[in-house]
Amino acid sequence: MIHVKKAFVIGYPIKHSRSPLMHGHWLKEHGIAGSYEPIEVSPEALPGFLDRIRSGEFVGGNVTVPHKEDAWKLVDFRDVDTDHLKAFNTLSQLATADGIAIYGQNTDLYGFLANLDQQAPGWDAGIDNAIVLGAGGAARAVAAALALRVSGSVRVLNRTADRAGALAADMPGRLEGHGLDSFASLAPDTRFVVNTTTIGMHGTRFDDLPLHLLPRDALVTDIVYVPLVTPLLADARALGLRTVDGLGMLLHQAVPGFEAWFGVRPEVTPELRAKIEATL
Repeated sequence: MIHVKKAFVIGYPIKHSRSPLMHGHWLKEHGIAGSYEPIEVSPEALPGFLDRIRSGEFVGGNVTVPHKEDAWKLVDFRDVDTDHLKAFNTLSQLATADGIAIYGQNTDLYGFLANLDQQAPGWDAGIDNAIVLGAGGAARAVAAALALRVSGSVRVLNRTADRAGALAADMPGRLEGHGLDSFASLAPDTRFVVNTTTIGMHGTRFDDLPLHLLPRDALVTDIVYVPLVTPLLADARALGLRTVDGLGMLLHQAVPGFEAWFGVRPEVTPELRAKIEATL
């Protein structure tokens, strides 16, 4: 009998996830006897579900909204490089003397940088300061990633300035917290802007965000990928600014997990991107 390694993505709800399509593509590409299934798990059922990893039923899986922060609290061992993000999206089995434990990590940081490196090689050359729009869970991973690659300040902007300040104070690196209304004063010496909020989905857009004040060689990106070209990216392109869409972050963040569960490091190829794009 062939042993099938089982992995999952859990969320509440979970029907929107495109992760099964990505991992299914890689399983088929590499001829691996494995499965990856979407499972809806309510917040109160999360601790019990994680015990199914400890029992050996799953080799691991992905965690999405609203479970990332709770997953960080509930795992047995934490990745030292992403522990400070206080939210995990990838869980794996870890063999210990006492049995199977759960190892947690955040691969959004890796996925964010890998997308930029693939779509805009050399993007970080000459970038001193960066602006991060939003101060939620995704902003933590993105701000941490930028702190590794930007020589100057990472400026976190949020409608509620206190929340931006709290995020900046809680993270390592040269982070600053500001209100969203500070964009105009900060833009002239900022060559990188990223949106980490849900603004851009369902027809929403930023009101009166003066992108024209950015340097002409600035790069604007968005972690929203539905639609692929958000209003923010469309406005940036209209001004002649460079842009990178958010789909690649979704694709690249999946790579470390697949490797941990199935023993093969997959590649993010144009074929895979086209397959996911067709579902948007």
